[in-house]
Amino acid sequence: MPACTGCCCFQCIRTSEMGVIERCGAYHTLKAAGASFVCWPFFDVRARLSLRIQQLDVTVGTKTKDNVFVEVVIAVQYKIIADQAYNAFYKLQNPHEQITSYVFDVVRSTIPKMPLDETFAAKDDVAHAVRDQLTEVMAQYGYSITKALVIDLNPDPKVKAAMNEINAQKRLKEATVDKAEGEKILLVKAAEADAESKYLSGVGVARQRSAIVAGLKESVVGFSGGVGATPRDVMDLLLLTQYFDMLREVGQNGAGKTLFMNHGPSAVTELQANMRNQLMAGMKK
Repeated sequence: MPACTGCCCFQCIRTSEMGVIERCGAYHTLKAAGASFVCWPFFDVRARLSLRIQQLDVTVGTKTKDNVFVEVVIAVQYKIIADQAYNAFYKLQNPHEQITSYVFDVVRSTIPKMPLDETFAAKDDVAHAVRDQLTEVMAQYGYSITKALVIDLNPDPKVKAAMNEINAQKRLKEATVDKAEGEKILLVKAAEADAESKYLSGVGVARQRSAIVAGLKESVVGFSGGVGATPRDVMDLLLLTQYFDMLREVGQNGAGKTLFMNHGPSAVTELQANMRNQLMAGMKK
């Protein structure tokens, strides 16, 4: 607040501000923060300029190279250069409109050169182009551009939904391929395990049969030497013994469903004749 006594006033300029002093309506000097003596009405504090960093958000509508309309939101951070406050106050009527015009110019000359997908990846390039252009132009008016940021990039909602659908289908395709690869691995591993199991089973059966043959050979040799029977008699006796063992096992198993049929060369002819006779007898009835 100014404190006045007669024609004299004390004016206080706050921290982070710059005072513009005029004498009889003409520029006189700049005052930094602190108390200043002003002889009013000949001298006056015409304005207090903030030296803080300010931000201006600019929304620009444009279209990409593939004819997709987008809204780009650019945040421009700027401040007044302390020793050029004169230019900032007297040379530029409205800094916001000036900055907005250059942002529109840069964005609408940069985005149309890129397709939509590339635009999302080139946000930093757009921001750098805006900052470089504004820095060069606004410096002559006493403004410093500290940073320019692309804070939002919004295509049409239908285009955004289509992009999401494309991405979802792509992910679904990859998931399907991965699932098929997993099933393939399972089938291959199962086949390898089955082959290994059959191989080991075959080895076991071969060893079992070798042991059986060795045992039979030993039994035949021992029985022939002790009793005096021929090897054929011994084999017949062993086969008969195994036959009776099989009958005992079948008889002890109440849930058995074994059917004994003749399996000699003449058995087929006899079975065919019996079936024919039964059919003829049924037709006569």
